[in-house]
Amino acid sequence: MDRLASMDVFVKAVDLGSFAAAAAALDLSAPMVGKHVRFLETRLGVRLLNRTTRRQSLTEFGRAYYERCRLILAEAQAADALAADQFAEPRGRLRVALPALYGRYCVAPVLLDFARQHPALELDLSLGDPLIDLAEGNFDLAIRTGDLKDEAGVMTRRVARQLMIVCAAPAYIAQHGEPRQIADIHQHATILYARGGRVRSWLFPRGGEVPAEITPQSRFRLDDMAAIADAAAAGMGLAWLPSWLVRAELRSGALRQVLQSEAEFPYDCHALWLATPHLPLKIRAAIDALSARLPAYTA
Repeated sequence: MDRLASMDVFVKAVDLGSFAAAAAALDLSAPMVGKHVRFLETRLGVRLLNRTTRRQSLTEFGRAYYERCRLILAEAQAADALAADQFAEPRGRLRVALPALYGRYCVAPVLLDFARQHPALELDLSLGDPLIDLAEGNFDLAIRTGDLKDEAGVMTRRVARQLMIVCAAPAYIAQHGEPRQIADIHQHATILYARGGRVRSWLFPRGGEVPAEITPQSRFRLDDMAAIADAAAAGMGLAWLPSWLVRAELRSGALRQVLQSEAEFPYDCHALWLATPHLPLKIRAAIDALSARLPAYTA
């Protein structure tokens, strides 16, 4: 007899509580279900089930073996699904939670193009900055930037990296001068990002060491990076912003990068999803698309 098939019958008999119920579910006879279980017991040399005319129960070894069988069958099903995926198209509803600004300007264009290529896919995007719970929010995927907290049952993959730069308007530099080193920032007007009463510090890489960190004093604290970019372009002071956000302003000359001798600080961008024995094709393909195309938006 096939060992994997016998494992499947054994697990079904345990799950449903009787040989008769397993036989009905698997379209087998009750004696054939018993034959599969006896095959496993003979092969293993140990009893899996205690059976009487009224009830059945797992032996101590049977309980451990049952748990292992469930894992093995799940892996076998996942392996079979891989082959099926080779000829399948991403389909169904894909729900993704995105940070508001980064999601709008970088992630959404990639996912919308991905959906355009796969007409059987439905795409739901939720843009907002509060962190969401994947399970409670019923999301398939989430995109987050910066450091991640350990979350049980959550898988992650880095899909891009955004670089933070210090920039200012040419008019501001002409009037107040240009900072030449990090310490000079304290002598300048700055525009800070603050959310929930917490001001984000400015970070500068130091090789493999702890980054240099400063929190300038400022009259201006905003909770929207696009508004900070607008204020910087208006000559209100220095700003620490993702390079992708001010790419057009840097090209047009509305803003100018300063402190170019300092390396740009990298913020990693991750895709997050719930751990599962077999990741659905729609999620896996979306992650691959983000990994392939998102870096071009953040460079």
